[in-house]
Amino acid sequence: MTWRLSVHEELPSTQDVVLAGASAGEADGLAVLALAQSAGRGTQGRPWRSPRGNLFLSLLMRPSGLARELPQWSLLAAVALADAVSGYLPDAGVLRLKWPNDLLLGGAKAAGILTQAAPDGAGGIAWLAFGIGVNLAEAPPLPDRPTASLAGQGVAPPSPTRFAWALLGALDHWRGVQAAEGFAPVRAAWMARGPAQGAALTVTQAGRLRAGHYAGLAEDGRLLLCSTEGLVAVSSGEISG
Repeated sequence: MTWRLSVHEELPSTQDVVLAGASAGEADGLAVLALAQSAGRGTQGRPWRSPRGNLFLSLLMRPSGLARELPQWSLLAAVALADAVSGYLPDAGVLRLKWPNDLLLGGAKAAGILTQAAPDGAGGIAWLAFGIGVNLAEAPPLPDRPTASLAGQGVAPPSPTRFAWALLGALDHWRGVQAAEGFAPVRAAWMARGPAQGAALTVTQAGRLRAGHYAGLAEDGRLLLCSTEGLVAVSSGEISG
């Protein structure tokens, strides 16, 4: 597809620009990159520090498919992001995906994906917006987890614009794979970079903790957790391990 990438010196939030575009009827393929943000945010409304040199990119897509398949698109975006990042790493083995929306380098958070979407009223998808932040040059600290950056891996980080185009190309590739072959190859690619089978995990859902061991992904993309309750398919939650 043809992406329409606009680059801004600074914005409060790239995601706000894309959400406004979604409401205004902007077509599939809008991409907004800011070299700095003054009010970036991550999942669950957490602030996202946005120093220059890192990636702050939001995308608007209007994919065909069912609204119940929306979680699969978050996993597709994570696989595309992993492909884009791995191309810059001397050792791609340090890269892992954390369900559903984080990318880790050496076990520390280096990127995250904020997913927002709306159904179309007929069971389909009206629009899908991804806000993607990647620590290219700097790893701003977080209060609850370690952080990492490409630069911290001994890499001369690419410019945000160059990396954005690499990521958009990877998204095009995986959209094509999904259109031709369904979700199964996306699921397989995610699991290849996900946790080790049997890794201990804790899921927090609405304040409730559920401990168990990672057992892969269900065919629809839900996390499979082997717990004292048996095999549980988790559709949302905060994961720690």
